[in-house]
Amino acid sequence: MTTYLSTKLRQQIEQDAGHRCGYCLSDETLTGIPLSVEHILPEALGGETIHDNLCLACRPCNEYKGIQIQGIDTETGQKVSLFHPRQDRWHEHFEWSQDGCYMIGKTPIGRATITALRLNRKLLVNARKRWVIVGWHPPK
Repeated sequence: MTTYLSTKLRQQIEQDAGHRCGYCLSDETLTGIPLSVEHILPEALGGETIHDNLCLACRPCNEYKGIQIQGIDTETGQKVSLFHPRQDRWHEHFEWSQDGCYMIGKTPIGRATITALRLNRKLLVNARKRWVIVGWHPPK
């Protein structure tokens, strides 16, 4: 079940995110596909429809995340929390590859999130390559 989201709250979430997915950082103005408002802690797990539990997400990131809040760190095999766009700082957990096309996990949270949400999926990497060529990526 999805809870009603006021226009005002949605606009605030969009403004906070700069119209970018909270996970892969894809810009909806580049993709031409509207982003969804995602419950970071899913409603099914008790997450509320409040500002601090909502972020923008592209459809693939939203679908791959589903109700997951944890993933496996590919380096240690440990179960860890996934990246929380409202509480975690992106640059503490991720960086861009030298060519700007791949996300690299710097921490267990970063690595687990990249794997769980498939943040280096082929279509997205191909789009990033094109965005890099014209200077639209990586985000500043």
